[in-house]
Amino acid sequence: MPARRPTRLAELDPLPRPVYGHLEALPNRALGYRHCHPWVQLSYAARGVLDVRTAAGRFVAPPQRAVWIPAGVVHRVHCSADTEIRSLYIAPSAVAPAPAGCRVLGVSPLLRELIRAFGELPADYDEDGPPGRLARVLLDQLAAAPEVGLVLPLPADPRLAGLCARLEASPDARQGLREWSLREGVSEKTLSRLFRRQTGLTFRLWRQRLRLLGALPALERGERVTDVALASGYESVSAFIAAFREQFGATPGEFAGPR
Repeated sequence: MPARRPTRLAELDPLPRPVYGHLEALPNRALGYRHCHPWVQLSYAARGVLDVRTAAGRFVAPPQRAVWIPAGVVHRVHCSADTEIRSLYIAPSAVAPAPAGCRVLGVSPLLRELIRAFGELPADYDEDGPPGRLARVLLDQLAAAPEVGLVLPLPADPRLAGLCARLEASPDARQGLREWSLREGVSEKTLSRLFRRQTGLTFRLWRQRLRLLGALPALERGERVTDVALASGYESVSAFIAAFREQFGATPGEFAGPR
């Protein structure tokens, strides 16, 4: 008799198989509170945009991308209500050593179909039969998946963290670094140096990435590029498209790609 599928994440410890996918029995929903797992998690949105936050940054995955969350990394997940999530849970022993932090991976058409198909397998699938071979192909495809730069690094310094939180709340704010430095009570030079040291980006590039990543959910919903550009703080559509192409290598219309 097939094993009963778990109904709560806590019941997955230990995993019933080294690679486990859930589609129906476990709730495929974003967990907006801080939590972690003893296994690797791959979160993929077939529709909508996932936003995974850790202490180190925000990892944003529109369709054709997925977020790799290592075992033990504390994170929380946000997405719109209509986001269609697929999750895989993988025993750390089943994958080669990888970087310690979260990553955003490109999802090829083959990998996308493997993720979807895997969610249909029973919890106790035959590791020596076709399902086991499918799992091995899936792991090979994950190992080969390219890392993409849909990441907004977050600072640890309290002064900079507060400023970045305000910018996240109002991405269309037009104040420059000088105005923010006066507001924070530090010199512009100090603030500029902090941005580079804590995030690896200049203030201008960090804010640009914040705005562009924040625009992805609206673009995925099919909103007009003009409206998205203005809501993101850009004065012209052409400037928004140019910044988007520079950051992502594609225009806003090309970015989501075929469904």
